[in-house]
Amino acid sequence: MKNKRFLFIEILLLTIFFSSINFSQETPASIINLAKSKLVNWASSQQIVASVHEQNAKNISLEKIKELDKKWTATSGLDDFMNNILNNDCSQYLKNLRKENNFIVEAFVMDNKGANVAMTNKTSDYWQGDEDKFVRCFNNGSGKIHYGKTTFDESTQTYLIQVSVPVFENNKTIGAVTFGIDYGKFK
Repeated sequence: MKNKRFLFIEILLLTIFFSSINFSQETPASIINLAKSKLVNWASSQQIVASVHEQNAKNISLEKIKELDKKWTATSGLDDFMNNILNNDCSQYLKNLRKENNFIVEAFVMDNKGANVAMTNKTSDYWQGDEDKFVRCFNNGSGKIHYGKTTFDESTQTYLIQVSVPVFENNKTIGAVTFGIDYGKFK
């Protein structure tokens, strides 16, 4: 009897939790305001702009990026390549932002082709260039804020909204930053 009662209470609590999350296509005003103020400012930091500029200067071919992506997704842990990205100065900047703002679950920076430049934790893949978070944000070099849907993110085990903001240098879009926002902590 106790197990059935416990299960009922657990289901009830989960129902209440999920009903409080906005799963509609409409982005909450609080997230839009966050993106237009803090996230855009963070994406224009010297650390992020310099790191994206440096990565773009390497002019790595899309073929090589896709090759690295295959290896990335096939690797269960962390290899030297991943550790170099995870521990660079730009990643440290992102980790500090996450530490100071508990609503940031994850953050990662991408170059002009959608390849990872920096990250707070390992992403599920290396190349984001074929995903809306990059494609819609980079916007063929025009740059615009992109709001994803509230979803359950496997890599962070959290319900979050991914907000991507462009990285600009001299009024030109050179990359993008995606912030995974825990809407439950931000409300």
